[in-house]
Amino acid sequence: MQASWEIFCSVVDNYGDAGVTWRLARQLAAEHGLRVRLWIDDPAALVRLCPEVDASASRQWQAGVEICRWPADWQPVEPADVVIEAFACQLPEAHVVAMANCGRRVLWLNLEYLSAEDWVGGCHGLPSLQPEGLQKFFFFPGFAENTGGLLREHGLIERRRAFQADAAARAGFLQSLGVQARPGERLVSLFAYENAALPGWLDALVQHTSPTLLLVPEGRILGDLQRWLDMPALAVGAQAQRGALRIQVLPFVRQDDYDRLLWCCDFNVVRGEDSFLRAQWAGRPLLWQIYPQAEGAHWDKLEAFLALYLEGLSPSAADALQALWRAWNAGEEMGAAWTALQDEWPELCAHAERWCARQAARPDLAAALVQFYTDWL
Repeated sequence: MQASWEIFCSVVDNYGDAGVTWRLARQLAAEHGLRVRLWIDDPAALVRLCPEVDASASRQWQAGVEICRWPADWQPVEPADVVIEAFACQLPEAHVVAMANCGRRVLWLNLEYLSAEDWVGGCHGLPSLQPEGLQKFFFFPGFAENTGGLLREHGLIERRRAFQADAAARAGFLQSLGVQARPGERLVSLFAYENAALPGWLDALVQHTSPTLLLVPEGRILGDLQRWLDMPALAVGAQAQRGALRIQVLPFVRQDDYDRLLWCCDFNVVRGEDSFLRAQWAGRPLLWQIYPQAEGAHWDKLEAFLALYLEGLSPSAADALQALWRAWNAGEEMGAAWTALQDEWPELCAHAERWCARQAARPDLAAALVQFYTDWL
């Protein structure tokens, strides 16, 4: 019988934590044939990612995964063979006791946030002694060989490349969202937190010599966009034109459709962790808004990723991309950085595809987790 796995997720960043754990749970079930249970304290966060989810159900099955509401009043259940606490969420104390007393070995993993920082490799896979005599192992996703790899489904890159090579498929998908791209438009997606840098960037797009179609899925950035447009409200389907910039608000779509949106675009602005990684698999230049942390701790993570990602770029291209990322995350004026980036566009496009291929050549996160369990047995 295949091992049973359970993943605990406490929703912090709207869809980010839920998005990562839902992707991982689906992949473990679909590609590795595992029995997977996802505990989530806010099932409503999954509804937009998977509309079939019933937010009111305490227990349900979707895509081969058992989804359970993680109740504040925990009721005892039999622990799985592998227990993953995602992003340092605190397991119910009674469940930890059950893990220690169930009469078999249980692998306890703390799945950490994605980071490119140097120290990650040294901490990946390390055990930590816990109460009840259990060991908890730290599992770090990452971009280097000594980490747990990145979340990537089997055949993802091949599907993406085939889709991008099929103009009819791209046009058909965009039409399903109500989008009709015009000849010569550069397609840009924008999924972001609130950002004081937005007006300056939009002003630069308005004045650019070539047209841009900015596709904005529902999200937190809509308030800033609405103020810049000076419009009373922005709903799905809303469109506006300012100079060379055309803007269209899109619905929040399920994960597979968001992937296709990224694949359709020439440039993707993303946030947090899940969309950040999916934009890398799109093989297109990107701009990342990292989740802000207290006392500016997120800047070390941002700079660590840039140090890796910029390898292989010419000095001028590296400087341009770095300036754009720093300005965006600092909420500073974006116009000059965006203008400077245009001269480096062909190199940045080729580099994005090379980076994707390099990362895709490594074992993916789900496979690495399964291998870790096999080695632990």
